[in-house]
Amino acid sequence: MFWCRNFIKISTATKAKSPITTNLILTSLSHFSTANQPPVAAQPSGLGPTKGDEKPRVVVLGSGWAGSRLMKGLDPKLYDIVCVSPRNHMVFTPLLASTCVGTLEFRSVAEPISRIQPSISSAPGSYFFLANCTAVNTETHEVHCETVTEGDQTSEAWKFKISYDKLVIASGAQASTFGIHGVKEHAVFLREVHHAQAIRRKLLLNLMLSDVPGISEEEKRRLLHCVVVGGGPTGVEFSGELSDFIRSDVHQRYTHVKDYIHVTLIEANDILSSFDDRLRHYAIKQLTKSGVRLVRGTVKDVRPENVILSDGSEVPYGLLVWSTGVGPSPFVNSLRLPKSPGGRIGIDEWLRVPTAQDVFSIGDCSGFLESTGKPVLPALAQVAERQGKYLADQLNKIGKEGGGHANRAKALDFGDPFEYKHVGSMATVGRFKALVDLRQSKEAKGVSLAGFFSWFIWRSAYLTRVVSWRNRFYVVINWLTTSVFGRDISRL
Repeated sequence: MFWCRNFIKISTATKAKSPITTNLILTSLSHFSTANQPPVAAQPSGLGPTKGDEKPRVVVLGSGWAGSRLMKGLDPKLYDIVCVSPRNHMVFTPLLASTCVGTLEFRSVAEPISRIQPSISSAPGSYFFLANCTAVNTETHEVHCETVTEGDQTSEAWKFKISYDKLVIASGAQASTFGIHGVKEHAVFLREVHHAQAIRRKLLLNLMLSDVPGISEEEKRRLLHCVVVGGGPTGVEFSGELSDFIRSDVHQRYTHVKDYIHVTLIEANDILSSFDDRLRHYAIKQLTKSGVRLVRGTVKDVRPENVILSDGSEVPYGLLVWSTGVGPSPFVNSLRLPKSPGGRIGIDEWLRVPTAQDVFSIGDCSGFLESTGKPVLPALAQVAERQGKYLADQLNKIGKEGGGHANRAKALDFGDPFEYKHVGSMATVGRFKALVDLRQSKEAKGVSLAGFFSWFIWRSAYLTRVVSWRNRFYVVINWLTTSVFGRDISRL
């Protein structure tokens, strides 16, 4: 057939090229260029520099709170938007703990990037690439990327380059292990949807295994002992959700082992340290009342079946969830850019990387340089979201003034610097109870509540912050279904 002969000709002509070049030719992506490459040595292809008559290109590394809010606010009439991220969705992290026990379904907290910024899937020059950025060349305005691969059956990772006019590094941070042996091998983090899926599968597996004849009493207690390390909002909220699950669902559906399942929360200092003493004491009272055992201690070592504390005591576990904060990722550490205290990418008051033209950084991976006189902001969703909104407005302003292309914004006025104002903190502690602190700081005057009304405020506030009406509908339906029929305990 005619099309078959042409396909064979194309395949033969591109045999000497790299796998990604072959793929890009076969899929007719004319925007990809392999210009200026030696004819013999195979080089990574990619998106070449934009021309003067084309829209400037903004490359966003990451699809978290900061990157997603930035892409949502960017004007696609001014820019081509390219997102590079190992996941094609944004995770609504405040409700992630609820998915671990079946209160919410996983799709309720995942928002596709193509819905946040529709031009990514429709505009000719805008793309989403499921890939990791491996290097940044600020002199040539290029980022080096490598596609994400999963499992042994997938093809070899493809490498490619993308030229940028404006680069926004919003790659986030990784969970901090503090170099403790065994954490990465045996603990589960709670930052991504696949983490929540792993927790749910492990929890339900242990419940079913503990009911098998012949399992000793000691092994049942170990399998059904859930240990949470880290007394921040994530650790406390997960402990509260887990205790609710045990009291409402496990006691009804796993009656044979209901007396064996327990939750222990380990924290080196005070839990919920960002809240004042009154709210913290209320949280401790509610968690203890719900059956959560609070242990003050520092983890020294993590073994396959138990945790070793600094005082030498051992805590056996069947499920270990690690939630002790975040730190710089290996990618951020590898960048030859100035660093702020704590190892984040150093930025100025306008969220620019001062040593690299047209490079910005927002979210958990960035922090103010000491020279700015500003403290490094906490790794919170509200910080990242506001930085993304601010930078989107700034880039739109630059684009309208003709500074969108590379090296054309040097003389432009960036306007007012970024200012962050804390709007408060919230955390649920289970059993229709929550903490709400709407003050600028623990010492400031303002509203601080605890109890059922706070729980209602917590749910209402997060429901309004869910990105799309689609996911808001999912969340409401999941809440109603759970309240009427109980949580879904299927192990899928």
